[in-house]
Amino acid sequence: MPLHPEIARVIADLPAPPEGPLDPAAMRAGEEAQAVPLDRRLPLSAVEDMTAATPAGEVPVRIYTPVEPPGAPAGYGVLVYFHGGAYFLGSLETHDHIARHLARATGYKVVSAGYRRAPENAYPAGLQDCYGVVRWVAGDGAHHLGWDGTTLALAGDSSGGGMVAAVTALAHDDGFDRVTRQVLFYPSLDLDFDLGRYPSLRENAQGYGLETAALKPFNAFYTGSSADPADPLVSPIKRAGLSGLPPALIVTAEYDPMRDEGERYGERLEQAGVAVQVTRYPGANHGFVQHFSWLPEYRRVFEETAAFLTGRSAS
Repeated sequence: MPLHPEIARVIADLPAPPEGPLDPAAMRAGEEAQAVPLDRRLPLSAVEDMTAATPAGEVPVRIYTPVEPPGAPAGYGVLVYFHGGAYFLGSLETHDHIARHLARATGYKVVSAGYRRAPENAYPAGLQDCYGVVRWVAGDGAHHLGWDGTTLALAGDSSGGGMVAAVTALAHDDGFDRVTRQVLFYPSLDLDFDLGRYPSLRENAQGYGLETAALKPFNAFYTGSSADPADPLVSPIKRAGLSGLPPALIVTAEYDPMRDEGERYGERLEQAGVAVQVTRYPGANHGFVQHFSWLPEYRRVFEETAAFLTGRSAS
């Protein structure tokens, strides 16, 4: 189907990017200015900012409690969320609304990780933060969170989806078997931007919000901080063995340059014996969960995620 008309309208109204080198500080400020005002955000039982003490240091986290617990000692399932932003953008604020909707849809307590970003923090600082938060949930943070001790899922969008794939690999290799499921929204899984690698890099190169030509300079803040695109923890699709990883939901967008790497990763997981569900959202572009999930066609991504995580049928 064609690009959703509302998405097309917004893209047409986008200002031309400024000339010259990318300015991370200015781009972050622009993103923060677009965050949904607090009085318009989805209300939950509680939203709390705190820090998680990890081997990598103290990591800011935002904890979303959807409803009062179903009753002790049942506790909550926990979903750890990693925001996107090409490893140098995004924050707890810019993705706050996603975390709120995931908490409401799943009934899980959501822990959003404010990991360190490039280029100020060289690889693997951000990855260490994300993994550290996951271990904190199952360790020192479990009592505070009211974790049920059973359900510990991970989710992320774009580069955050890449973080999910890398963290699940780290956990598997460390023998940390508490991660139960993983959700990747239009993930960034291959930082080698050879145009011949995936057809979607050519098919969706221009006119859909995120352009193929922008991928390399965006991710240069990460790769320039010692993140090697050949490293499977940087480009998880390059990991040789994928067996033993937790079940995965991979959500892709029809008009996304990175669509095919997400779908290819799903194929590789399936070939490795991992239970995987891949859903391509028609008419959508990269970033639609962050920017366009208020549209009825795309709001169901939260219902689909909840159904995958909890086993309940999507309405």
